[in-house]
Amino acid sequence: LIQANSAVRDGPYIKVNVGALPAELMESELFGAEAGAYTGATRTRAGRFEAADGGTLFLDEIGELPLSGQVKLLRVLQTGEFSRLGSNETRRVRVRVISATNSNLAAAIEAGEFREDLYYRLNVIELAVPPLAERRDDIIPLARALLPAETSISRALEQSLMAYEWPGNVRELQNRLARAKLLAGERPIAAADLGLPQRGEARTAPEPDRDAISNVLNRTDWVIAEAAEELGLSRQALYRRIEKYGLQKT
Repeated sequence: LIQANSAVRDGPYIKVNVGALPAELMESELFGAEAGAYTGATRTRAGRFEAADGGTLFLDEIGELPLSGQVKLLRVLQTGEFSRLGSNETRRVRVRVISATNSNLAAAIEAGEFREDLYYRLNVIELAVPPLAERRDDIIPLARALLPAETSISRALEQSLMAYEWPGNVRELQNRLARAKLLAGERPIAAADLGLPQRGEARTAPEPDRDAISNVLNRTDWVIAEAAEELGLSRQALYRRIEKYGLQKT
């Protein structure tokens, strides 16, 4: 999701994983804090919005931001104004915001887990990136880009990379390659270094159909975390199936 801002040109680029921020640190991380604003704040620090002034702020895993954080983020997106934690001084920035998520935000809005007004404030331009399993032509080029330039990729390694479904997408590919490079050391990377599950090793849980998913969602009152656990899916996987089957809370 890209929030257009014509006043922003080529300025700084700042990235922050908001989904990984503890709720109590979100405000100080994004907006900064004055010395003494909280225990351990021994000096004044600027937040990510200030650091990105005149440039771009990339908010990763925006779908995991708690509702309290969504309210604060919406306010600064609407006005461009904020205050550091522990300060009454209003500051103003011009920032282009790009956000990314694996979650189905439309379903999260329906479930009351994501603010609809924040979604539309962010979603001026939307770029949908399919799962890696659906763009297999990207696997080998991505692997070459993620490995050091001097690292060779054998035919056997290519075959292993292409045969795997990559449920963790590019992040899993990156981690598997980093592991393989570490294990291989100075020798060429072998397929076994990836540590991919062999056929038959993975747990084969039955794929829930539309009715099963709908029944569990209704039984759990569309509490996504609870429904996903009961179905044996990740929250992201459940959101994708909700979108695929066009399910809606009734």
